Amino acid sequence: MTPSRRHSVPVKVGAVTVGGDAPIVVQSMTNTDTADAKATAKQVQQLAAAGSELVRITVNNEESAKAVPRIREMLDALGCRVPLIGDFHYNGHKLLTKYPACAEALGKYRINPGNVGFGRKKDAQFATMIETAIEYGKPVRIGVNWGSLDAELVTRMMDENAKLAQPKDAADVQREALITSALTSAARAEEIGLPRERIVLSCKVSGVQELIGVYQDLAARSDYALHLGLTEAGMGSKGIVASTAAMAVLLQQGIGDTIRVSLSAEPEEEVRVGFDILKSLGLRSRGVNIVSCPSCARQAFPVIRTVELLEQRLAHITTPVTLSIIGCVVNGPGEARETDIGLTGGGNGNHMVYLSGVTDHKIDDEKLVDHIVALVEERAAKLAEAQSDPARATSVRH
Repeated sequence: MTPSRRHSVPVKVGAVTVGGDAPIVVQSMTNTDTADAKATAKQVQQLAAAGSELVRITVNNEESAKAVPRIREMLDALGCRVPLIGDFHYNGHKLLTKYPACAEALGKYRINPGNVGFGRKKDAQFATMIETAIEYGKPVRIGVNWGSLDAELVTRMMDENAKLAQPKDAADVQREALITSALTSAARAEEIGLPRERIVLSCKVSGVQELIGVYQDLAARSDYALHLGLTEAGMGSKGIVASTAAMAVLLQQGIGDTIRVSLSAEPEEEVRVGFDILKSLGLRSRGVNIVSCPSCARQAFPVIRTVELLEQRLAHITTPVTLSIIGCVVNGPGEARETDIGLTGGGNGNHMVYLSGVTDHKIDDEKLVDHIVALVEERAAKLAEAQSDPARATSVRH
C-alpha cells in the first residue's frame, strides 16, 4: 500500500517540482568551502550522480557569493543541471543585493527567520531577501530550526503563556513558537508579494517525537510544500535510525514533499539513506533494491559478504532493479518470484538463479558475484531502454 499524499501547493525549483503530485525529492548539502568553486562544483556533481535532486550550498560571505555563478557555470558545462540552493544566515540580505549574479544563479534561497536579523532590522532584512526572490523569480524555503529559533518570539510567547490561568508546558510553547515562526514568516512573504507557489516551509528539530508532532501540526494548518529533516541526527546507525523513525511516520501519513537526512557523514551517504527510506515505504525507487536474508546456519553461501560486494559493484546503477539474495530454499523461491533477479542457495555449491521469478539456470560459488552483477547490469540496461515504451517495459519485466 502506497501512502496517500497530503495536498500541498507545488513549487518549481529549476526543472524540479516540489510538492503537489510530484515524487518526494531527495536533497543534500555540500561540506566544501563554497569559495572554492572547483571543489564545490565537483562535490555537487558527485551528489547529483548519487541521486540528489537539489543541492544546498553555504553562502556565508562575499567570497562564497562571488563563487556561486562560477559553480553554476562549471556544472552547466558538465551537463549537471541540479538546482543549487543558497543557504543564508545573518547577512543574506547584503550578499543577495551586492552580488546579483549570485542571486540569479541560485535555484532557491533558504532563509532562517531566527537568523535573518534582530530588533527593528529583522523585518527590513527579511523583506530585502523576499524582494530579491521576487525580482529573480526564485522560490524560498523558510527554514525554522530548533537551535536558532527567534529569541524575541520565544520570549514573548513564554511571557504570554506565564500569564495564563493554566500555563502550558514550556516544551509545548517552544513547539508552537516553531510553527508560528514558519507560518507568520510565510504570510509576511506573501504580503510582500512572493506567491504561495514559491514557498517551502520546514521546522527542524533534533528529537524524533518532537519532529513528528511539529510537522503534524504544521501540515494540519497549512498547504505549503514541506521539507522534512531531523536536524543534527548524529552519525552511524544512531543517526540513520532516528531519521528513519521520524520521517517514516510522517511520510506514511502523507506529510513531506522533500527530505534531507542530516547525518554526521559524507553527503553521499545522506542521499543513499534518503532513497533507502523512500524505497522502503514504496514511495520512490532508484537503483538496485536488494532483498537479502539475515545470518542463518542454513546459508549455502556467505550471504552477508555476497551482499556487501554486490552493493559495492552495483552502486553505479540508477535504473530500478529488484534483486533477492537468499541463502537457502526455505524462503528463496518465494522471494525470487517477486524480484527481477533472484539467487537461492543450493546444496554442493549449486545455486539457483531466477529471472523474472522463474527458475532459469544454476551457478556455482566461484563466479557468483561476477555473474549476478552481469545479470543486473543487463537487466538495468534493458529496462532503461524500455522506459519510453510501456509495452516493451512490461515485456522486459516478464
